[in-house]
This record gives sequence, C-alpha cells and structure tokens, in this order.
Amino acid sequence: MDLGARLKGKHVLVTGASGGLGEHFARLSARCGATVTVAARRREKLEALVLDLRACGAAEAHAVELDVSDEASVEAAFAALKDGPPLDVVVNNAGIAGTGPSIDTQTAEFDRIIGTNLRGVWLMSVAAARQWRDAKHPGVILNIASIVGLRVIGGTAPYVVSKAGVVQMTEVLALEWARFGIRVNALAPGYIVTDINADFFATEPGLQMIRRIPMRRLGQPEDLDGPFLLLATDASAWMTGATIPVDGGHLVSAL
Repeated sequence: MDLGARLKGKHVLVTGASGGLGEHFARLSARCGATVTVAARRREKLEALVLDLRACGAAEAHAVELDVSDEASVEAAFAALKDGPPLDVVVNNAGIAGTGPSIDTQTAEFDRIIGTNLRGVWLMSVAAARQWRDAKHPGVILNIASIVGLRVIGGTAPYVVSKAGVVQMTEVLALEWARFGIRVNALAPGYIVTDINADFFATEPGLQMIRRIPMRRLGQPEDLDGPFLLLATDASAWMTGATIPVDGGHLVSAL
C-alpha cells in the first residue's frame, strides 16, 4: 500500500509549520503531491518554505499568517482559505513547551501554554469542522499530542496538562463529528531529536533518558512518516478517536 499516493491531490493545512515537526510534515505532504498550506504567526518565515514545497512536488503551496490561540486570527485564516481549494486535512501541530516546578509556575505561563497547545487545537478544529459541515465535505483532523499526554513527567505540568487535554479532545470530537464525515485522530510522539534538544541528549542526563527508552534511541522525524500518512489519508478510513504513540516503546517501559 502506497500511503503517500493516497495524499496526492488533497489539501493539507499544517500549523506551527515554520520549523520542527510542522515543517517536516509540510515537506512530507508536498512530496506526496498534496496542496499544502503552511501556517505560523510570522508569515515571512514561511515564504522560503513555500518555494521549497513547490520545488519538491506540492501541487500548490501557500502560506497564511495564523496565531492558533487567537480566535479572530483563526477565523480570518479560514475565511481566506475559502477562496482556494477545499481543505481535506488539518494538522494541529502548533505547540510550545515550558519547564519548571509547578509550585513556582505563574498563571500567565500556564495560560500561555494552554492557550497554544489546547485552546489552539480547539479553535482550529471547530473552525475546520464548521466549514466542512456547511459544505457537506468530509475532513480529517490530525492532532499532534505527546506521550506525556498519556503518562507524566515532572517539571512540565502545563505542557503535560495541555497534551492530556488534546488526547481527550481528540476522542470527544471524534465521537461528535463522525456523523459529518469528519475523522479526528492523534499522534503521540516520544522523544524526537531536533536542533533544539540535540545538545541536551548528548549530556549524561540526556543519555540516561535515552537508556530508559526500550529501543535505546531517540526518534527521528522520519519515524513519524508512516503513522502520519496512515492517519492523514483514507488508509485509516475506519479509524477515529485514536491516539497512536510513536515512541520506541517508551510508554511500555518498566516503572
């Protein structure tokens, strides 16, 4: 089964696409021949990516300025998207992290993380669902959750709470929206190596964390490609409300 071929001709919107996993998912979708719209708070950071997406196979590629935590910004983005090809897949990837003891975490920091990671997924999902319902067009929502939405680690309480909320939101929206032909699923990545965390994972504390992963290695962005394409395409046509961990076995490690 060629999962990539199933994405060809679809219109995929990826939030948080100015770097990291969002950029990776956008490039993957482009290589599969999809029309790709990349979204982030600063549109200028996306312009070079749009050119790359067109060069690597995207049917079309566009950028939209979007703050997922701001309702007016989300509404304006979806209004603009009505002028283009119909959306088929919304990838809720935008997210921010924060660390520190919960007892010292300020309310403003909690609100900042919840605003992007949880409220943002809600606003994007509802806006997409309303557009699809009104057009009687089926759609796919793919939320990027985390294994810390299923088990916890200390020192990141607002982030953990936000990702647990994404997992539960995935399930309840899947339940409510199946009647509209809208499927809602989630990926829960484990520790994926990026430019931001590579130096930490080379330290002794980082190496200790890697040793707790049963497969004894960090994930690479490419390790998410198969599950992403499964959930983004009709290869998962009878799946909704599912959260798939991609973590090298981390969730099943011994306590």
